[in-house]
Amino acid sequence: MEIKNLSVSYGNNQVLNDVNLTIKAGKLTGVLGPNGAGKSTFIKAIMKLIPSDTGTITLNNEKDIISYVPQRQSIDLTFPITVFDMVLMGTYPSLGLFKRPGKKEKEKVIESLESVEMAEFVKRQISELSGGQLQRVVIARALVQEADIYLLDEPFAGVDMVSEGIIMKRIRKLKAAGKTVVIVHHDLTKVREYFDDVILLHPDYTLFGSVDELFTPQSLKKIYGIEIHV
Repeated sequence: MEIKNLSVSYGNNQVLNDVNLTIKAGKLTGVLGPNGAGKSTFIKAIMKLIPSDTGTITLNNEKDIISYVPQRQSIDLTFPITVFDMVLMGTYPSLGLFKRPGKKEKEKVIESLESVEMAEFVKRQISELSGGQLQRVVIARALVQEADIYLLDEPFAGVDMVSEGIIMKRIRKLKAAGKTVVIVHHDLTKVREYFDDVILLHPDYTLFGSVDELFTPQSLKKIYGIEIHV
């Protein structure tokens, strides 16, 4: 995915300023930066959920499917839906107009739930799940789409260590299968363990490169404005 001259603003407040980078296929890429740096905005701009002032986003293959996992707090927990039906919703984009999910789609749902160790909760209402369990279900909903590119916005925020480990294990399998995964992340202590490349966002500029090259005290000070040793 090639991003050229991407700028986004809300009114007079510019959030992203002339972002230029290429997200590599088959890599785990972390999106980092202080609060207000535009991390979620960056993901939403790629998905065209918000308008951009300038910029183009070009996929290596125009037929690539992109799966987007929003922040967990965007989910309405008062909506009466089971775990199974929530994940089944992930199959809808691939169905033709007026078609209903069949046996194949339902089998995909179970497989996806099994991959995040949530198959035993298929009949549970989503409002009855813990934060980590709900996030695993959200990941399963993305997995049934069998996408080429996965964009995840803060998937580990407020998630227990067990759920984070299960989710990360599944994400590594996506990488091994050649998928491209981009994750908005805030825990700097896990960056070297989790990612191949990093995007460091600042309202005025962007740094992009491999973890080994870019994840340094010098780069972090430029982005966060304070000394950070990791």
